[in-house]
Parts: sequence; structure tokens; C-alpha cells
Amino acid sequence: MAATGSEKQGAKAFYVTTPIYYVNDAPHLGHAYTTVAGDVLTRWHRQRGEKVWYLTGTDEHGQKIMRTAEANDVTPQAWCDKLVEEAWKPLWEHLNIANDDFIRTTQKRHTDRVQEFVQDLYDKGEIYKGGYEGPYCVGCEEFKLPGDLIEAEDGTKLCPIHKKPVEILKEENYFFKLSEYGPKLLEFYEANPGFIQPESARNEVVNFVKQGLQDLSISRSTFDWGIPVPWDDKHVIYVWVDALLNYATAVGYNENPAKFEETFPANTHLVGKDILRFHAVIWPAMLMAQGLPVPGRVAANGWLMVGGEKMSKSNLTGIKPQDLTSHFGVDAYRWYFLRAIAFGSDGSFSWEDFTARYTSELANDYGNLASRVAAMVGKYFGGELPASAADGDAEKAIHEGLAKAVETADAKIGEELDFQGGILAIFDFVKQVNGYITEQEPWKVAKDDSPEGKARLATILYTAAESLRAVAVLLNPIMPETSQALWESLGAEASLGALPEQPVQTSATWGQLPAGATVTKGAVLFPRLEDPKKD
Repeated sequence: MAATGSEKQGAKAFYVTTPIYYVNDAPHLGHAYTTVAGDVLTRWHRQRGEKVWYLTGTDEHGQKIMRTAEANDVTPQAWCDKLVEEAWKPLWEHLNIANDDFIRTTQKRHTDRVQEFVQDLYDKGEIYKGGYEGPYCVGCEEFKLPGDLIEAEDGTKLCPIHKKPVEILKEENYFFKLSEYGPKLLEFYEANPGFIQPESARNEVVNFVKQGLQDLSISRSTFDWGIPVPWDDKHVIYVWVDALLNYATAVGYNENPAKFEETFPANTHLVGKDILRFHAVIWPAMLMAQGLPVPGRVAANGWLMVGGEKMSKSNLTGIKPQDLTSHFGVDAYRWYFLRAIAFGSDGSFSWEDFTARYTSELANDYGNLASRVAAMVGKYFGGELPASAADGDAEKAIHEGLAKAVETADAKIGEELDFQGGILAIFDFVKQVNGYITEQEPWKVAKDDSPEGKARLATILYTAAESLRAVAVLLNPIMPETSQALWESLGAEASLGALPEQPVQTSATWGQLPAGATVTKGAVLFPRLEDPKKD
């Protein structure tokens, strides 16, 4: 699902990127985790009324892609086309990812600009010709330092991520003078402590740079699946130099100055921690060399673990997101990983944990609250939302609880990338509203036919419905389908307008849902799971 960015001409967009993903195979939960996080972040900022640009895409060059295509007896381009159109784009649409652009590194808008960028560096004397001999992991597409490797029982040197033997390369390559940027990077990290997140990731990168940087080989000469080096067509540009530049080429570098000025650099690069150094060391050094601004922050999420191993195709622990959405639904899927795992930390996945959280928090706490409130407005007021009478201390506590939830969620999700903390704040408020209904016992109050009794019942049910109005706004970036269903059942679409246009930061303003709104009991938001899957 593509979304159009806000049309605030001249304003700097809140620009968020995912990594561009290798298309050597279909996407798994790890890829979707980062992409959903970016989607929630950008949807949140859209509901702040900000101009937003969300970029994702695919990394289609390099030795790994070439070998995968050869193993499947097709050309690399044919392989990429098939995977992108049949696996990657359909999954993002399935998961309601509202990206503004999808870039492929085989597109001419990218390849031409990459050649121009590298040519500029060469003309400035930032690139020279030399030789390279050392370990290389094709799975990572990364030149490894000897100290990075682990050793198998037979003495074979292995990539610590893929647990596979590295290859020893000996090539004549072109090199970028990365070593000269170590002091500049350290000075930049010192002046911008929030550039690398979380803190553990920042410490890792700072220590790595302090040890001294080696010049970076920016070309390969033993295969041809890549962008040709413009001054020497016997070489192709190193896939990571090619890949990192997508963040610039996708928003108009050397092609659309107005778009580039309004968008670049990214406010937030979301990356997996295994590719942190590329984004926190090589990428800013390349930008410094070209005289371009560096990103606002690089945020590294942890790994999704299954059985103690990083979830990946190479480790045979990859799980299709559709395996989960077919059972739990898309909205629950989007919610679960951000709720269950602190962003930036590793987290373990299990069917049992997902089932338990779904049942307790989504079905019982949230879904049941929505159903009960709609049912009681229907039963006691014919589906017409009553006007609230005088609010007492119990209602004032709800007002205060909502204000706290909005303030916390906006800070956690919108600024700190603490999706878990923001979601917990919203669901703490849901629990508070459930407690309010339990304590106020509207089903007992309904037995009092006096004017005072009817007024009290009206206040209780208005308070509950107005609370749900705010919850729908707050959860819309996370669970857009169920939030829309709740919004419509409260009669808010007709009375307040489209849900995505409701500002999250003013959602605590009390009394927005008008009396007289038509409240209907729709389908259950989160159906109970009758036959949970097992590992």
C-alpha cells in the first residue's frame, strides 16, 4: 500500500528508511519487523500532521544475488524481478506498509546517480587503485577483519553471523580513503551522542573506530553483476557503496534538487545490528567526503531469535509472516513484535507467547472493552451515544489517565523509538477504563430508572466511549484495520471525519465524540483463537 506524503512545500520531511533488503530469498519475520517499525513510526508522525517520507526497497547487486540466480538457472535480473514482484512488494501490501517509495538498486534512477557520486569522489582524490587480499563473507557481502572471525573445530575461519567459511579474496580494487575519516567520525559522534542508538550500539561503533579504520575497497573485479565503475569498466562498484546510496538517489540526488533539499538527509535509518557499521561508519564518511549532510540517527534493532539462533534463511529459522497473519490477523501481527520486544534488543519468538499476549491483551482487555461498551450503548440507549452529565472523581481520573497515556505514547513512539513503552502506555489506559467499568457497574446502575440513575449511566457510557475514541486514534498507526473498525462503530467517522486525520497529540482533549453519535456493535475486533498453532 503506497501512501502519499503530506504536501507541505518547502518543509523538511520526516524521512525514515529501512535497509534495502537482499533479494536472494523471500522475506521473513526479521525483515518484516524492521519494516513494520518504520511504518508505525511514519504513520505516527503523519498523524502529528507532519510531512513524512518513508522509503524501503531491495538490494539487487552483488555476488550473493549472482550466485543465487545461477543456482536457479536464471539471470540475476530475472531473479530480482521475480522476487520483488512475487514476494517482497506483495508482503508489504499485505502488512499494510504505507511506504512512499520502493527503490530497486537495478533502476536507472539509482545506477546513474551512483556512478556520478563515485566519479565525484574519484575526481576529488578520495579514491585510489590498490590491491586487496583477505577474508570476505559473501552472505554479508562484507570484507572481514581477522579479529571478526570465529573458528570452527577444524580450524576453519567462519563468519560469526552466518557460521559459514569465509572466502579469501585477492583482487586489484579501488579504495576509498576511509581511514582519513576516523577522527572526523569520532568528533561527530561526540557532538551528536544520539546519532547511534541504542547506547550499546553506539559504544560498539565508537570503540571500533577508535581502533583505527582501514581504507575501504569500493570495487570488485572478479564478477560483473553490479554497477560498472565509470572510469574503469573492468570493475563493478562494491555492493555496499551501491546500496547505501539508495537513501540519496531515491529522493532526487543529482536529479531533483527541490525534492532532495526537502527530504535528505534521513531523520532515522532503521537497520539490523549486523549492518550497523556500514550505516554508522561508512555511510557518514562517504557523505562527509562529498560535502553532504549526515543522517539524524541510525537506530539498530536487535535480532529475532528462534531456538537461540538469529532468524534467517541461512540458519533455517526463517518463518513467513503469512504463517502468523493467517492465524492471528495482520493487525495483531503488527502489534505483537513491537509490544513483546524492546526495540534495539534481541527478542525471542514463540507461538505460545504470541497466543498468550493476543488472548490476554487484545481479545480480553481491548476487544472485549470495545464490544461491551457498544453493546451497552445499544441496550440502554438504542445505539445513540448519550450526553455525559457531571463528571465525578472517577471520570476525572480517566481524563488524567488518558492525558498521561497520550503524552507518554507520543514521546516513546514519536521520539524515542520505544515502541514497547508507547504501546504499554496505551494499554495501561485500556486497563484503567476496564477497571472503571468494573467499579462503576453500569449494568446495576441501569436498574435505577430515576433521572439521577439515567444521568449516571449516561456519564459512565459516554466516558467509556470517549476513551475508546482516543484509543482508536492512538492505536491507528499500529493497528490501522481494527482501529478503523472501532472508529466506525463509535460513529466517529460520520461525526469527526477520517481517522488518519485525527492528531495523536490532541487525542486527549476530552469531549470530541459528540452526544448523539450512532454507536453500533460490529464484528469482534480480535476473535478468540480456537486452535493455537504449536511450534
